[in-house]
Amino acid sequence: MCGRFVLSTPTAELASQFGLDECVDFGPRYNIPPGTDIPVIRQSPAGKRVLGLLRWGLVPHWAKDPGIGTKLNNARGESVAEKPSFCDAFKRRRCLIPASGFYEWQAAGGIKQPYYISLKSGAAMALGGLWESWQAPDGNILRTACIITTGPNEMMRPIHERMPVIVAPEDWQAWLDAPVDNVAGMLAPYPAAAMQAWPVSRRVSKAQDDDAGLIEPV
Repeated sequence: MCGRFVLSTPTAELASQFGLDECVDFGPRYNIPPGTDIPVIRQSPAGKRVLGLLRWGLVPHWAKDPGIGTKLNNARGESVAEKPSFCDAFKRRRCLIPASGFYEWQAAGGIKQPYYISLKSGAAMALGGLWESWQAPDGNILRTACIITTGPNEMMRPIHERMPVIVAPEDWQAWLDAPVDNVAGMLAPYPAAAMQAWPVSRRVSKAQDDDAGLIEPV
């Protein structure tokens, strides 16, 4: 699973790295939990690459109650093409979720030790995601997103059995607009040699804690 991530990369740097045509401004966040608004990169109908804020927790367009989003923070890559909650978005509404890194918890001896995982290059990574628009009875639109997960690479395996799908830069455009058959191969673990991880404070487990100290090694 992927339950918390970090985005501390400055907005201007993200706009340059991802070739954004439009971008909302936001400050650094070091402990982003589900149920909050997160930066999401989509392709607009005009073909522009835009970054906006969407709620983390997918609400399918056919849902009767938006509360379903609390159960759909992640989609498993192995079944995303078939599951009713995700299959339509996987075909038509894929997105990139920029992250400086993410957290995962290693269970050992009855204690869950959090780890911070990032790219060795220090660049922001693009997590593979899906997005949806849901219309409330009063006509208001709620836009939501989720993160796709896959099995672990060699570095992640001792920490956790799942990791988010990380889309390589050369695949960003295809992920956003290519036919679904062209992206199945992207639902794979990212190369372990390009990643790094270290244990961090257990304060990460408290969603109200959000400061740069959370990513410091312990």
